Amino acid sequence: MASIRALLRKKPNGKGEFPLAIRITKDRKSSFIYTGQYIDRHFWDEENTRIKKSHPNSARLNNLLSQKLAEANNKLLELDTEKTYSSATAVKRHVKGEMGNKSFFALASSYLTQLEQQGKHNRVSAERPMIKHFKEFVKGDITFQEISESLLKKYQAYLSGSRKVTKRTVINHLVPIRTILNQAIRDGLVDRKFYPFGKGKIVIKFPQSLKVGLNQDEVRALEQLELPLGKPLWHAKNVWLFCFYLAGMRVSDALRLTWGDIQNERLFYAMGKNDKAGSLQLPTKAQSIIAHYRDDSIEVDQTIFPELRNTNLDDSLLVQKRIRNADKKFNKHLGTIAEMIALDKPLKMHIARHTFGNISGDQIPIQMLQKLYRHTSITTTIGYQANFIHKDADEALNQVVGF
Repeated sequence: MASIRALLRKKPNGKGEFPLAIRITKDRKSSFIYTGQYIDRHFWDEENTRIKKSHPNSARLNNLLSQKLAEANNKLLELDTEKTYSSATAVKRHVKGEMGNKSFFALASSYLTQLEQQGKHNRVSAERPMIKHFKEFVKGDITFQEISESLLKKYQAYLSGSRKVTKRTVINHLVPIRTILNQAIRDGLVDRKFYPFGKGKIVIKFPQSLKVGLNQDEVRALEQLELPLGKPLWHAKNVWLFCFYLAGMRVSDALRLTWGDIQNERLFYAMGKNDKAGSLQLPTKAQSIIAHYRDDSIEVDQTIFPELRNTNLDDSLLVQKRIRNADKKFNKHLGTIAEMIALDKPLKMHIARHTFGNISGDQIPIQMLQKLYRHTSITTTIGYQANFIHKDADEALNQVVGF
């Protein structure tokens, strides 16, 4: 049940007058709409919740309170009739005209706009079609409380059956829905009791993917492969090896590096994914690679590798677009290189990170690996490195069958 009443708030202004407000209470939670009017406490009739006639503007102020009470009651009835969740905060925002059309997809549009404003264009490119797929599934708009556990299970089945996507892609499609619902809860648009995610409900758990990295012999074969100097295959090989030598640096970070990031043979940079900063001494092999790209005519603030040279690095949309295009080209050339060295594993830019993890195995303390990977949490490092540590399992298996 909901209750709406006028009252005098307890905190006075500088003149010692108290604010007139409307209190909306629902599900034991209250929100307040302030009228902007203040009166002395002795003018307030607590029993009848109105201003006493002794106040010089009692009629006008009581009419204002009646109007605000009617607006709140009407909005509550309207929302209940439309089966739109009406928390105390939601009713307040509707009355104040702050809500607009805050359906799921209206909030989703606002969410995508926020990502664009934050420069997260890759996420926008990935999540916009996911939100579109959900809208196609529900055939139009939908209220927040209608997004139930049952509906999401049907959506998962639709994605698997009709759209023929992988299990991981199905989970990926649920992530923006969860994010938007969390925002709706924070904004008071829906109560958490309608939340379809969590223990005993829809659990977002990514299926474990097989991470395959190259071994030492395969990396040597790549290092020793002779390619025409300055050609695309040669360049793709260089960037891949450079990323590997720097603990599996992401290609997005490698392409952003400038000559100014190198001081006294140390590399100083912040990882783009989590802004975690640090420095590493450039291995001799990495120095040999970038020596091919050094040119006295290149300014210190220009990038080491050519993909982003003469690009405004503050233009996040353009930068991310050029990085995506470069990554596609690199992966195409790396596929050709894999055939040239008879590699029976996939060779793409992100495999450089897996390769570092595979070769490091359990030889490096996990705390040092966390530092090299720039992981915020050591739990992430432990989970990632577990993909490449097989010694104990192999020995245990051989103890049983090695007779």
